[in-house]
Amino acid sequence: MAAAGHEGPIERIVIVGGGPSGATLGARLARAGREVVLFARGKRPPIIVGESLVPAIVPYLRELGIEDEVAGYSIRKEGATFVFDRESRLDIRFDEVRRARTTYSYNTPRDRFDASVLEAARRAGVRVVEEACTLEREGDSDRIRLADASLEASGLSAQPDFIVDAGGRSRNVIRLLDIPYIDGDRRDVALHAHFEGIEVEIEGNVHTDRLGQGWSWRIPLPGRVSLGLVVDAQTARKFGDTAEEQLDNFLAQDPVIGDYARPARRVTPVVRYSNYQSRSTRMTGANWALVGDAGGFVDPVFSSGVAIAFQSADYLSQALLDGRAKALAAYERKLTRLFGIWHTVIGLFYNGRLLTLFRVGQVVRETFPGRLVDWHFRRHMPKIFTGEDVGNFYSYRLVRFMSQYALAGNDPEELRIL
Repeated sequence: MAAAGHEGPIERIVIVGGGPSGATLGARLARAGREVVLFARGKRPPIIVGESLVPAIVPYLRELGIEDEVAGYSIRKEGATFVFDRESRLDIRFDEVRRARTTYSYNTPRDRFDASVLEAARRAGVRVVEEACTLEREGDSDRIRLADASLEASGLSAQPDFIVDAGGRSRNVIRLLDIPYIDGDRRDVALHAHFEGIEVEIEGNVHTDRLGQGWSWRIPLPGRVSLGLVVDAQTARKFGDTAEEQLDNFLAQDPVIGDYARPARRVTPVVRYSNYQSRSTRMTGANWALVGDAGGFVDPVFSSGVAIAFQSADYLSQALLDGRAKALAAYERKLTRLFGIWHTVIGLFYNGRLLTLFRVGQVVRETFPGRLVDWHFRRHMPKIFTGEDVGNFYSYRLVRFMSQYALAGNDPEELRIL
């Protein structure tokens, strides 16, 4: 049985977008004998959000045959550090997570990382077309097609059986078909650049710093540190008109971030992101599907974006190889649920409950009752944030329950992200 809107098996597939989701999907499909054409325009921002990879990504790198290559130009990441304020922080080691399948990951320059994934797709048999792809809607229907020039560039003799939008937050298909999307309840911007001279408390760890306004990340990379500031858009505008003015002026005055940022030197332009915390209300259609950021992006705080890219490529490859309408419907449900879980967990970070739970846990695990139950929590709760159990219903519910009822009388407002 074929997918809805398509007669016959899905043999010829066009993927629009050459990032991790599109390239991984293409590699999987090509290895399974499908004819895959991937349009990768080539022009990308100088730096890209998503440089800190969670452990759940490592098995995908092994599958693609690129882990050693990625390790060669990346920084090994063995944990995460949450800085509550100038006096206190929490350090988490991945090898302390019970029954973890992977106990490390990498902080990686995204330009080289994305190139490695795309090259793996080429080796798998994907035909990569290094130019933009133009899509068209077929009348008023739910079907899309390649424009004539793009069809010619693809090398296909006829329209593909299926088209996948892996083009990130440009939202090509949902704009073309006028599909509604759901925004999150925050209106933040992310200001992102690379610096020399910024310190980190734990070598290799990704650092999340709670600030007086918003929060920041510090990601150790070879020879530099990636620093990102996430703050309300109105607050950012108070510090200047350009992204450079906003980031540089904020760093010059913030009492927390200034401790390690003022002596530093910015070595890249500042990239500004504003269209996140949103997801499409549909993930599939008559002859198309969304994957990775094209389907939605929740927030950069737990490095979930690249994890979702690989996981959604995994889910969609299975659905397309199955080819039945119910398999694609199942893909849509799984991806929508994945976004929903991350959105809820990220909300617990912003409202202060998750950071309060982390702080309480530091004290409780030193008590006798705490040691008795800590083995259970270390099996389930951290694996949400490493990406390995983000789809596990029990682990997810445990995080929600503990964030609601295990704060030991502490007021989460004290650690709310403003």
